[in-house]
Amino acid sequence: MELREMGYFLAASQTLHFTRAAALCGVTQPTLTRVIQKLERELGAPLFARERGTTHLTALGRMVQPRIEDIVARSRSVRKQASLHLRLQGSDLRLGVMCSLGPQRFGALLGRFRAAERGVDISLADATPDRLAELLLQGDLDAALMVQPEAYHERLKPEPLYVERFLVACAPGHPFAARRSITMRDMDGQSYLSRINCEHRDVLREHLSTAGARLASACRSEREDWIQCLVAAGMGVCFLPEFSAVQSGLVLRPVEDAPIARQVCLVTVAGRRWSGTLRRGAAPHALRSPRCKRPAACAAGIVSIGTAHEGCATGPAS
Repeated sequence: MELREMGYFLAASQTLHFTRAAALCGVTQPTLTRVIQKLERELGAPLFARERGTTHLTALGRMVQPRIEDIVARSRSVRKQASLHLRLQGSDLRLGVMCSLGPQRFGALLGRFRAAERGVDISLADATPDRLAELLLQGDLDAALMVQPEAYHERLKPEPLYVERFLVACAPGHPFAARRSITMRDMDGQSYLSRINCEHRDVLREHLSTAGARLASACRSEREDWIQCLVAAGMGVCFLPEFSAVQSGLVLRPVEDAPIARQVCLVTVAGRRWSGTLRRGAAPHALRSPRCKRPAACAAGIVSIGTAHEGCATGPAS
């Protein structure tokens, strides 16, 4: 039973008049009659009872009518969704975000993307860099905002978006809060709250070791917000990317002798085409930051703490 034939049956069941039903379907009455007869042969019994000047559904016709209506409605819905998808009215962007990225910066990127591609529904998934790379290669993500301290997989294409420094976060009452900056040596003996998913953990540990500083582990967690909350409560300090702070009450101070930074990239799979309108390049462009207006200052790390420094596509690579 084809969808076209089911449409003929529904027209006839609603009008109970084959000539009017044929007109609704844009066919001749003999054509519609032959289709109905074909359906009746397939089902093994009449669907309509034809009497003097009247036509009505048989018991079989009444039984199959709601089922055929449901099939036709579902088919129309699928076609509509497909049409909307092709026009970018119902498509979505599956975007991975590294779990240690704060929303302060990538929120602005997504805002620009939505302004350029208003019909796109954005689906966000947070994960570690290794997991994001895996999801990208498997085709489960269209793109990812992430940092990879080592070289990216050969099939992945990173495009720099912005650079953010690693700062030391502390509570307002901590001695570090009264200073403009600290040194790695100042970290010696500090109660430290460890961000388990910090991708620069080994780099930070190496700088601490070189400075002869040993941390006193106080707590560790995969939850960035928990660590920040505990720091703000005065439980200890932590290294934190400057745009990742979401907890109120945090004080951030730069490390003057270890200007460690990471470069956040928009990562896609090389050679893979974006779906629908995204293929034309509008989406990747909208996800890029504008060029930095102060590249020299950015490269030197001269950016006010807490300032949303737009468009850092330059600066020290992590």
